[in-house]
Amino acid sequence: MPFFSLHQAQQCFFLYSPKPLSKFPRARTLFFLCSKMSSNSNSLQNYPTPLSPPLPSISKDIELARAMSASSKSSLFGLSRSDILYEDEWLIAVNKPQGIYCDTILASVPRFLSDSAPSDRLCEGNQASTLELHLANRLDRDTSGVMVITKSHKVASVLVKAFTNHKVQKTYVAFCIGSAPKSERITIKSGHGRSKFGAWRVYAAGDVGRKLPGGSIVRDMETTFEVLSINGQQNYKEQSECMEDEEHSIVVEEKAVTDVDANKDEILVRAFPRSGRTHQIRLHCQYLGFPIRGDVKYEGVYEWKGRTYEAHELHAESLTFQHPVTGFPLLIQAPLPLWASQALQLLTD
Repeated sequence: MPFFSLHQAQQCFFLYSPKPLSKFPRARTLFFLCSKMSSNSNSLQNYPTPLSPPLPSISKDIELARAMSASSKSSLFGLSRSDILYEDEWLIAVNKPQGIYCDTILASVPRFLSDSAPSDRLCEGNQASTLELHLANRLDRDTSGVMVITKSHKVASVLVKAFTNHKVQKTYVAFCIGSAPKSERITIKSGHGRSKFGAWRVYAAGDVGRKLPGGSIVRDMETTFEVLSINGQQNYKEQSECMEDEEHSIVVEEKAVTDVDANKDEILVRAFPRSGRTHQIRLHCQYLGFPIRGDVKYEGVYEWKGRTYEAHELHAESLTFQHPVTGFPLLIQAPLPLWASQALQLLTD
């Protein structure tokens, strides 16, 4: 009875048998495959290096507590008329509260539509039960603002394609703590990705398209930031002062250099994401040195001026897109949360 075994020596696989290999053609094939695997294992080690830091250790326990709190709040949540920003027979747009999961919003729509349906619609049957509801966009658990839900598969496919092809214009507002930028407008381009089971990270723009451990690839990510205020002071310049430097472009190719001893400013920004990557604005704020207040995942302060923040302060302010059925331009805007309206109020006082 022939006996086979595999041994590895100096990165190579060897097969041996008491009988000549010529009598075992499969053995030659096995030897070729093993050698090829060994050579490929070396080339696959050349993965791109993330340029943003890993999750801080403090974030694990805080995020767990926030998730448990959100689960409790979500179990009691129900949509009200005041949450509705827009509705027609094809779409419903909702102002998602902070600390509520997107799937909770979606699950609450049928009950809301049934409760608010006119009596003549109810006589024709329960319309809400026949709807094919889909989330056209998703927001992080602690991000508030505009969320659109479609009422049929056909409309969903059109609108999701518009999001995928970057045909939807989005604006966000964020309250950040860190080093104030020197430019009024900043456009940052980078890579975006994560290894299998890892955290989302910023990668170099030159790494876009490269594979990561686990099989995913680095994708492009671009955001423009407009600085609205710094420490409660309006951040506008005379036109002659910012004609050339009005928008500063950053193409990420190396790790950001952060001055840990620099003064921390309160910065209100409006963000225009031109791609739709997970945690995009949060990651770019971190990389630029002014992470979002309360965003412990991405180095945002948890305590600030004697107050503890139980969520990050990021709000999906508006969506502008072509209506998937009528073709008319549609602007859906959510009212600002208290933290943003208070910051803007300082500019007008």
